[in-house]
Amino acid sequence: MAALQQGIRYRRAFVVLLGTIIAVSALVVLLGTVGLFTETRSRPLTSAEQSRYQQEEVARRWQAWPATGVFPEEVKYLGLDRAQQYARRVGIAPETECGKGVDASVAAVLQNHGCRTLLRATYVDQTATFVFTIGVAVLEDEEARISAGEELTQDDRVGVLPVAFPGTVTERFGPEQRQRTGWVGAGPYIVFSTGGYADGRTRAAIPPEEILHSELWPAAKSIGNQIAYFLADPPTVPPCTQGNVC
Repeated sequence: MAALQQGIRYRRAFVVLLGTIIAVSALVVLLGTVGLFTETRSRPLTSAEQSRYQQEEVARRWQAWPATGVFPEEVKYLGLDRAQQYARRVGIAPETECGKGVDASVAAVLQNHGCRTLLRATYVDQTATFVFTIGVAVLEDEEARISAGEELTQDDRVGVLPVAFPGTVTERFGPEQRQRTGWVGAGPYIVFSTGGYADGRTRAAIPPEEILHSELWPAAKSIGNQIAYFLADPPTVPPCTQGNVC
């Protein structure tokens, strides 16, 4: 009889222990489910997440966009008397290494700061008098671009190398025909600009005062700035982690 009662007590203790284990396990599963739901449900993006989204979106545009998106067929610029005009794209060059599409002094800076690639295209102004090559150097991130910019020379004789397309008005545009060069930073990109005359005149053949008062360089800068703006224009950020509904 005593053994039977002892067995009953052991059984009750076992049942209580088993019930406790099951209850604790159920609670753990419930808490895990609640935590997973909380973690994965849509919620408003934080300021840091919004900033990161914009940076990542801008940084991938050079690959995500078609080449014709980076270099539109037509680009607005301001002509004489601030009249709005359009530069026409003549051609897009194959993607190249950063060191091969710019002058040596510029190449050294870009390579030291991890330049990934260089994109180039050539445009003519609305009258087909001027020729412009625009180059987009792709850096790892905006911080690398800023560091590179701090080391780039201000010498307007060096920068992106022109790209000429045989059989077009640009075919005589080479390094000696560059009248001026410059650049602007945008996101992780350095956008270079250079311009010259379609008739093949060299820089040495043009009096300095003519270059200073020519429409050529303002047009070249305007085209480069427009392309930089397209590339770095902040994208619309979704308000929530899973789209537009939180």
